[in-house]
Amino acid sequence: MGIYLNPGNTGFWEAIRSKIYVDKTELIACANELVNTKDKYICVSRPRRFGKSMAIEMLAAYYSRGCDSADLFKGLKIENSESFREHLNRYEVILLNMQQFLIEAKTETVTEYLEREVLWELARAYGEILDGQKTGLSAGLRRIFAQTGRRFIFLIDEWDCVMRERQESELLQRQYLDFLRNILKDQPYVALVYMTGILPVKKYGQHSALNMFSEYSMKDQGIFEEYTGFTEEEVEALCRRFSMDFDKTKLWYDGYMLTGFRHVYNPRSVVEAMRRRRFSNYWTATETYEALKVYMDMDFDGLRSDIVHLLGNGRVRVNTRSFQNDMHSFRTKDDILTLLIHLGYLGYDSETEETFIPNKEIIGEFENAMSVGGWSEVIRILKASEQLLADTLSCREAEVAEGLDRAHTEAASILTYNDENALSCAIGLAYYSARKDYRLVREMPAGKGYADVVFLPLPSVDRPALVVELKYDKTVDTAIRQIKDRRYTQAFEGYSGEVLLVGISYDSKNKNKPHSCVIEKMEL
Repeated sequence: MGIYLNPGNTGFWEAIRSKIYVDKTELIACANELVNTKDKYICVSRPRRFGKSMAIEMLAAYYSRGCDSADLFKGLKIENSESFREHLNRYEVILLNMQQFLIEAKTETVTEYLEREVLWELARAYGEILDGQKTGLSAGLRRIFAQTGRRFIFLIDEWDCVMRERQESELLQRQYLDFLRNILKDQPYVALVYMTGILPVKKYGQHSALNMFSEYSMKDQGIFEEYTGFTEEEVEALCRRFSMDFDKTKLWYDGYMLTGFRHVYNPRSVVEAMRRRRFSNYWTATETYEALKVYMDMDFDGLRSDIVHLLGNGRVRVNTRSFQNDMHSFRTKDDILTLLIHLGYLGYDSETEETFIPNKEIIGEFENAMSVGGWSEVIRILKASEQLLADTLSCREAEVAEGLDRAHTEAASILTYNDENALSCAIGLAYYSARKDYRLVREMPAGKGYADVVFLPLPSVDRPALVVELKYDKTVDTAIRQIKDRRYTQAFEGYSGEVLLVGISYDSKNKNKPHSCVIEKMEL
């Protein structure tokens, strides 16, 4: 067993012995389909703590020569795959953790240090072939393949750390990418490359230096969707096992929406919540809020407005194609939003090309980032939201009208005052505190139209549902009548109990004229 060459199966052994282990071994079957094919170059990018390193350790245990890993996979899903025995412990594996090389390189470049370390280990295993000759890594691997016919599987973790931690050094980045291209592209000794990081493959010039890779990112995980995070079925099973409220787990950690799997959960946070039997901010606690605030405060036209829309439970259309896959070359607000998608601070719906804040845990991180300055208008709205909800539930119409008037005016410093979508966003912000007990839905399909804002209480919460209809230059009675005439409450499938119908109106031509509000009760 080596450090880099055939590193063994200890990492995977520890994973399956852990108190919580979710079986993702069928990822191996996906990789097996690509071994020794033209599609053997894979770059899988996901946010931090989304199980990337665990996947690398599993693949190392499965492919590495010199291991006997069959017993480790007994009873796991991959054992039923036709390709399981075909590739089990049959390959020379080179495992590279780029973060480690970057830290340890010191006076050398990261590529020089990596090449020296890996060649030293190859010389121990294939000394009679390399015979002490001074050679580069790719030349040494070609000699080994020519003499033995053995092909190598490369498992590269934290591939993008140079892009993330040496953001200003384009020379170092180019050198690093050229090095990877030289040892990987069109080389006869390569059977498979499985590369992971937070960012997709870096682009420079007109082409990517690593254009042979198929990319699987948070925009499109392709065949690896099921292994990106925890699926709804897996989380439900964990909630039953640990007697945890599934609806609250969903509120806290769901929201990463992929093409086939529309509900993907943050695995790190789910595991911690189950282990500790308490909902909290586990994933975001591993990094300070300043990491998010740096990007929120960047001076791109329309970025602040988009962030406020997102905080108001809205969605923002984003062009992800101009992003250069680094953390430095930003040209538009869309580049910032795309980076936040890759970092896991935003979810992405590839069908609509819209981004959104995925869950309660991430909303809290945005709130933390805003609390230290620069977002005073929004913070004032959020702080007043608890009282606004209490006034609404108590049907204090005058107080609700005053609170919404204040929230609308505050938000108008960033959003358009008379835009219906902006008003809906302001309402979402004004009722921010309701999200601990409610699921907020904007433009909810209901009856004969779309309800502006709907608040559905969680199953474990004893509070009435809310339907909020917004009107400008019309009366509040018109708003209430529309809720009834279009039967918006028909959308509350499975809900029975009290519903509050909240009608709100304001004068678009006179900002000094206060908002109006009427609240009616009904039973479902």
